Amino acid sequence: MLTITSAILYDLAPGQSGQRAVRQQQIITGMADPFSTTLDQYEINTPLRIAHFLSQTAEESDGFCTTEEYASGQAYEGRKDLGNTTPGDGVRFKGRGLIQLTGRANYAEMGTVLKLDLVGQPQSVSDPYVYLLVSCVFWQKNNINKYADLDDVISVTQIVNGGQYGIETRKAYLAKAKLLLAPLVAGGALPPGGGMPVLYRGSTGAAVTRLQSQLSAKGYPLTLDGEFGPATELAVRHFQAQAGLAVDGVVGAQTWGRLSGDGAP
Repeated sequence: MLTITSAILYDLAPGQSGQRAVRQQQIITGMADPFSTTLDQYEINTPLRIAHFLSQTAEESDGFCTTEEYASGQAYEGRKDLGNTTPGDGVRFKGRGLIQLTGRANYAEMGTVLKLDLVGQPQSVSDPYVYLLVSCVFWQKNNINKYADLDDVISVTQIVNGGQYGIETRKAYLAKAKLLLAPLVAGGALPPGGGMPVLYRGSTGAAVTRLQSQLSAKGYPLTLDGEFGPATELAVRHFQAQAGLAVDGVVGAQTWGRLSGDGAP
């Protein structure tokens, strides 16, 4: 299980000031302790799954600055498709959570799953442990892991958002989340003086070309294009298995060392 600390969440989210900074701190510190174990419980437990979850929840929560829709909810009044049949339901059951739960019917269904009275106490969805649970249940119910495993941010966004709103921001969060998670996956920092970056699917540049060259020298037929795509990842995973390393497709200190054959990149 990867341990996602509050420091990682702060590094992912944009810096804030004033009351937004106060609220961001409340949200991040509130969910930091149960974050990793809760995600693991719902099988959001691989680097790609966690990265996609982080990117989507960061965008949906305005950089972890809110767990409640800014609008009043009046626009949902009378929405029978949301189960809002009683006067005041629109405001009462407005969007809440890291991935927003909206409408009486959805509050009731989620409450049944979690064995919580979310209809009687809709504000409780804004509590740290509850909003984390609600988001994980939504993720699992909609089988979003399937698309996260494919690194398909378009499909993940469609399910979470119902469209492609904020897609460029979500992509940026995703890239940053992958970068923040890579050292955890690779087992820590590179040896002093090693100088080679942690690489993973989606990485580009001269370091990737060097990686491809070293893998090619060991018999893996790769194009030296500087792009860490599916073929390069497959070669990395095969090499890691042959070398007795953790097979995670991430090139960190140990993989660089084994590739060079002398324990250092």
